Amino acid sequence: MIETRQIDAAHKRDINLTNEPFALTGRMVPAYRDKAWSYTVEPFAPEDVGEMCFPDEDYDYDALSRDHVFIGAYDGETCVGLAVLAEAWFKYMYLEDLKVRQDYRGQGVGKALLERALEAAHGRNYSGLYTVGQDNNVAACCFYLKMGFEIGGFDNRAYRGTAQEGKADITFYLDR
Repeated sequence: MIETRQIDAAHKRDINLTNEPFALTGRMVPAYRDKAWSYTVEPFAPEDVGEMCFPDEDYDYDALSRDHVFIGAYDGETCVGLAVLAEAWFKYMYLEDLKVRQDYRGQGVGKALLERALEAAHGRNYSGLYTVGQDNNVAACCFYLKMGFEIGGFDNRAYRGTAQEGKADITFYLDR
């Protein structure tokens, strides 16, 4: 059974859970009309379908623990998922990172991490969470929407002049 808990100093090594690949199958395209967000998903042509893996982070627990919250999902003593929250200046706490080992995806681990993250945000007097998903990470964007997040912004300039050129960020918010 998977258990979620805040990661303490004794388990600080767990905050550097290795990133694993995810599928690139299309692009989420948000639209803002009449003060409301909507979206479509444009599938990639078969020859453009692939996968991507983010570089591993090098989180420093001692340096970050004052203004970050680290939540782990554990199968026994093995960390199989991670949520990283950062303090923010407005009413939403920033979900900086959310990842689940590939062999545990689709089993409710991400949902359990988000529930615990929301509890942590409320415990720090935030109204909810916000996060950013790349438009080509359709699975993550759809997951956030399924979990009750709403689209709140779109940034098509964030990756200009970088190796990620052509991608965009979608900002998601969760109030509850």
